[in-house]
Amino acid sequence: MRPKIRWLTVVLAVMLLLVQADLWLGRGSLPHQWRLEQELAAQRERNEQARGRNERLAAEVADLREGLEIVEERARADLGMIRPNEILVQVSGGR
Repeated sequence: MRPKIRWLTVVLAVMLLLVQADLWLGRGSLPHQWRLEQELAAQRERNEQARGRNERLAAEVADLREGLEIVEERARADLGMIRPNEILVQVSGGR
C-alpha cells in the first residue's frame, strides 16, 4: 500500500510542476503579461501622436474650406511665390 501512495504523490507533484511551469513560462505567464502591457503602452502613445496629427490636419482642412488665405500662405512658404509689386529678399545664413 505504501508504494501506491508514493506513486500518487509523485504523479501529483509532477502535475503541480506542470501547472506552475505553464504559469511562469506559458502563454498566460507573468513575463508575457508584462510584455503585453509594454506593447499596449507603446500603442497608446502612437495613438495619441496620431490623434494630434489628425487634429492638426482637420484644422487645416477647415481653414482650406473657409478661405484661400492658407493656400496663399502655403504657396508663399513652399513655392516662394510673391505678389505683384512685391520684392523678395533672401538672406543667407553663412558668411
